[in-house]
Formats: sequence, C-alpha cells, structure tokens
Amino acid sequence: MRFGPVPVAAAAGLISAHTVRRADITLRKGAVIGEAVAAGLAQAGVSEIVAAALEAGDVGEDAAAARLADRLRGPNLRVEAPFTGRCNLFAEVAGVLTLDPARIDAVNAVSEAVTVATLPRFRPVVEGEMVATVKIIPYAVPGAVLAHACAAAEDGALAVAPYRRRRVGVVSTRLPSLKEGTIDKTLRVLSDRLAPTGAAIVAETRVAHVDEAVAASLAAMIDDDGADLVVVFGASAIADRRDVIPAGIEAAGGRVVHLGMPVDPGNLLLVGACGDVPVIGAPGCARSPKENGFDWILHRLLADLTVTRADLVALGVGGLLMEIVSRPQPRAGGATASDE
Repeated sequence: MRFGPVPVAAAAGLISAHTVRRADITLRKGAVIGEAVAAGLAQAGVSEIVAAALEAGDVGEDAAAARLADRLRGPNLRVEAPFTGRCNLFAEVAGVLTLDPARIDAVNAVSEAVTVATLPRFRPVVEGEMVATVKIIPYAVPGAVLAHACAAAEDGALAVAPYRRRRVGVVSTRLPSLKEGTIDKTLRVLSDRLAPTGAAIVAETRVAHVDEAVAASLAAMIDDDGADLVVVFGASAIADRRDVIPAGIEAAGGRVVHLGMPVDPGNLLLVGACGDVPVIGAPGCARSPKENGFDWILHRLLADLTVTRADLVALGVGGLLMEIVSRPQPRAGGATASDE
C-alpha cells in the first residue's frame, strides 16, 4: 500500500487518510475519493491530500478484518459485518469464553497492521455480548501478511462453551455458631449467581458438620434428586484434606481433585467429584455476592469444562481480586475463615 500526500487532481479513486472539510465538502476518513469531490476540493483551494492506494496483492481493511474474524470464530460465536477495518465477534449463547492465549498472541505478533483483542479467557458471557474484535490498523494489508495471521489463528481459536449443568444441589453443614439466617442468605446469593446461567438449586439440605452426614447428603442429592453439580457450604472453613468436607466426599465414593487455590478471596475452595458430578467445597467468601474465586470455578463447571489441579494453580497471576486500602497489613491480622 502506498501512503502519503498526492496532488488533489490525481486523488480520485484513492482512499482519504484523514477527514477533510472545505466549504460545503466533507470528505470522511477512509472514504474513496470521487472525481467530483476531488474537483470540488481543488476549487476550494486544496492542492494536495494525504491518501492511500492499494497495490497488487493488498487486501482492503474491511475484507481483511472479516477474513481473520471468520478464521478465529469457533462454536457459538457470530461475526458482524466489518466497518472501518474492524470486525466484532459476539456470543450466540450464554456460557464461558474459551480461547488459547498463545494463538491470540501469535496472531498479534505477525504484524503491527493486524490486531485482535478479546475478553479474558474463561470470562462468563451472555448472549449478544461482544467477546472479541479484529482491527486492521492501515487501510489495507499485504495478502501474505493476512495469510500468515490466519494461519497463526488456526480454525476456531475463540468459542463459547454453553452452560450445560442446570441442576444444582446444596449441602450446608451446621455448628452452633452458625445462624440459620446465614444459611438462608447463602442460598439466596447462590440462586442469584446461578440465574444468568439458566441453572437453579433443585435440592438443599442442612446437616451436622460431620463427614458421614456430608457423604449421605451427597449420595442422596446425586442419586435421588438428580443434581449434576453439588456445592457444599461448611459451617467451618476447610483446613486440611482430612477435614469434614473432603472426608465426606471420599466417604461418598468421590475424590478430591484439589484443595486451595491462589485466588484471594477464595483461597479455601475445594474441587472434587462424585462420579461425573462435580462437587465444590465452597470458601466462606462464596456467601458474599461480591466476585471471588468461587465464581470463576462455578461458571467453568456449569459450562461442563474440566477443572484440573493445573488449572487451579495457574490462577495466581490476576488472582488478587480485591483489597481494603485502609487495612494496615493486607490479608493479615484481621482476616477470618469466612474471608477466604
């Protein structure tokens, strides 16, 4: 692509690099300069104009953006018509955005002329939400550059994993120090969290804070109530793999995938499973409606995405979600089990 000042008399058919206003003529940035406009600008005293001209093999900005966006588009995404070198991708369903950061980085590394911006990986999205945008910086790119970018993207680098698990069971353990009103509020908060996903609480039970009671409740919710995900709220935070909730999961024939994660609030979360039904040992912060590590894991599991130990330990960068500036010793001294 050629770019630079040209005599206005020779500008017809080129692309205007900037918006130009003279007398009653307005030439928009990115517009193809017509013969009448070029003549009008000359009559208005404009002698030259900054313009771009495509060369052999170049692909115009809109066509390039659309081609790359279509290459990136995976399941449950739609691509809108390009404009001014930009092409946006939108979620067709509610779910969790999946992508490979290395592939997005590879596309952006091809050329400064080609850019892709996305929402964070595993971000919950709703139907109609924009999840990514492709922007071509100049008015055209060489075809070879575009081909390289498309090859780096591979097919379907972006997708939305729809929410599939809809039947949530809740087990709440009791101790004398825990008020029934706190459990009631916790259930309301969880219901609000689930609403955008289409899931709902189908069964809830309150049992003694002992592993045998947790085990029996898990079995009943899965076998009798048909829960396809179970959340266990402990009256006391999980302190060890041998504590009540992990012991209860194992007593029910399940397994503990991982206890703890580098997300604050949310450190004391447990991920386990009974058969193919995920079980979350909720941290105390999950009783609050504020975003915390529980949200991150809940949405992934509702979308039927596997959560491994490697997934959990990789959450540390960006895992500090909030802090109270006035606290003299952040996350120390004043924290309680319910904070985690």
